[in-house]
Formats: sequence, C-alpha cells, structure tokens
Amino acid sequence: MATLIVFFGLVALSVSLLALAYDQSPLQDFCVADPSRPVLINGLSCKDPKTVQANDFSSSGFHLSGNTSNPVGLAVKPVTVSELPGLNTLGISLVRFDYAPRGVNPPHTHPRASEILTVVEGSLEVGFVTSSPENRRITKVLQKGDVFVFPFGLVHYQKNVGAGNAVAIAALSSQNPGVVIISGALFGSTPEMSDDVLARSFQIDRNVIKHLQTKF
Repeated sequence: MATLIVFFGLVALSVSLLALAYDQSPLQDFCVADPSRPVLINGLSCKDPKTVQANDFSSSGFHLSGNTSNPVGLAVKPVTVSELPGLNTLGISLVRFDYAPRGVNPPHTHPRASEILTVVEGSLEVGFVTSSPENRRITKVLQKGDVFVFPFGLVHYQKNVGAGNAVAIAALSSQNPGVVIISGALFGSTPEMSDDVLARSFQIDRNVIKHLQTKF
C-alpha cells in the first residue's frame, strides 16, 4: 500500500510539473496585461477589467512588409503579449516573417513554445533537428499555402529558396515564446563564452572562434 501511495504521489507530481512547463490556463474571461504594475509574477499582472477597451485586444499593421536589408535577409514582426496586452494568459502569439531572396531565419529554438508556420508567398525550405544522439534533420520545401509544425524546444530554421521575396506567418503556443538564436547565444553572449569551451566543442582553432565572436 505504501508503495502504491508513493507511486501515485510521483505521478501526480510529474503531471503538476508538466502543467507548469506551459502557459497557465486563465481563471477569468481575460487578463489584459498591465506592464506598468511593478508586481513580479510568472506573466504580467492584469488591468482592472472595467478599464479594458477593444484596443487592448487589437493590433494593426500585420499586412505591411518588413525591412529585410540586414545580413540574414529577414524581417520579423511579432505579436506577443508585449505588442498585444490582451494575449496575457491566453497562451498564444503570432509572428510575420518577410524573407529577401536567399534570406534565412537562422537556427533557433523557442524555450516556451511549439510553432506552426504557413507560407503566404514564395517558397521556403524549413526544417528542425531532433535531440541527441540522433540529431536527425527533418526538412521539406514548402510552397504557398503549405503548413509545417516545429516541435517544442527543437532547433529549427527557414530559408527562402524561391526567386523572389517570401512571406510566412507562424502561430506559437505561448503569449511570450522567447527565442534563442544559436549563433548569437554561442558567439555573442555577454560576457563572452570561453573560447576554449567553444574551440573544444566545435573542434576548431581558437582564432576561428575569436573571428566568429567579432561577427556578433
């Protein structure tokens, strides 16, 4: 009996921890974010519901193309709780991507969300890499109207493989999914990561590491 009690206790704890790993479900109709409040919580504190207006649930300009004149040829327009306070506690967000020809969304992860992406214009090569030790790359070329999902926490990317510009829209399963761009995290951290750690990890010369760090 004692063994069963311990077993079910561990199961209950595991389920509780899994639930805490994702955005919590709302306990009211809405909780429009009020970033002016200095309360530190897992999320953002709520406005007084009596002061909430339609604009708290609305955003505009999503149809406008972004500026892709940058080294990776990508423009990102997020609609997270920072841009749309009404998303607070709802566990969703949206992103528009504009890609120049050969533009890329560099390999990255979202620490708090999975992602589903649809191509609005152009052709994109998309892919993600499974966890170690397999490190299997799963990839496909998408055309206009195609949809692809990136599983929670896995490294993924997109590349414009068409002749012209491309546009995609992605939905993510968090009001604040976060993003960790692999290259920037490794070579552009503050303070810098030890070049010895990076040189040993990538099995390359330290001078190459120092050169890469200057790029970020």
